[in-house]
Amino acid sequence: MTSVELPELSGKVALVTGASRGIGYGVAEALVARGDRVCITGRNEDALKEAVEKLGAERVLAVAGKAHDLDHQAEAVERTMEAFGRLDFLVNNAGTNPVFGPIADLDLGVARKVFETNVISALGFAQKTWHAWQKDNGGAIVNIASVAGLAPSPFIGAYGVSKAAMINLTQQLAHEFAPRVRVNAIAPAVIKTKFAQALYEGREEEAASAYPLGRLGVPSDIGGAAAFLTSGQSDWITGQTLVVDGGIFLNAGVG
Repeated sequence: MTSVELPELSGKVALVTGASRGIGYGVAEALVARGDRVCITGRNEDALKEAVEKLGAERVLAVAGKAHDLDHQAEAVERTMEAFGRLDFLVNNAGTNPVFGPIADLDLGVARKVFETNVISALGFAQKTWHAWQKDNGGAIVNIASVAGLAPSPFIGAYGVSKAAMINLTQQLAHEFAPRVRVNAIAPAVIKTKFAQALYEGREEEAASAYPLGRLGVPSDIGGAAAFLTSGQSDWITGQTLVVDGGIFLNAGVG
């Protein structure tokens, strides 16, 4: 049973990775709210089923699997095409950050895992979406990066480097896929999700005080940005990274 009254169908279809909760769920929610049909992916099948129930099973399809798995990528795209007949938008949100510590001591196997999930999987989904629909019909891709990809990030160095690669991947894809497909990125600061919980748990007020807008981000902040970047209102925007950070980068100024 869906928790919201569904709007008229927009005629558009999106695939959102890592969307059973957190930022990905916030993006899927925003797209469903404007009338898109959406395929969501994630590793936890039970969490995906719960998300589908909340979003509306008549509009939302779930495909469980690991983002870096090539078979999962192919299945998600194929099932989206089978169910909805098109695939206009891809939002690459799936990501991981399994380590917290100096990059000098980082296990290189862990670094490979971070890049497989955060970067290579995004490229794989982009390739498959391009060949399945976007190459001939157009559309848009949004990659969820991070402010950690824009500046050094102590203790989450591998994650930051992977997100910097995601930003460059966005530019590469934007150049290659133009003019049929627009490709942009969103770079959030700390968003209140289970994924980022370690960065604010037990000290949310203190963490939020560093932000000029006085609060941490929530998934709907990123959902709104993704909805904009996949809408006609952003038709002349490609290859850009939209920083959604509550003003935290303003604190880097002099004075």
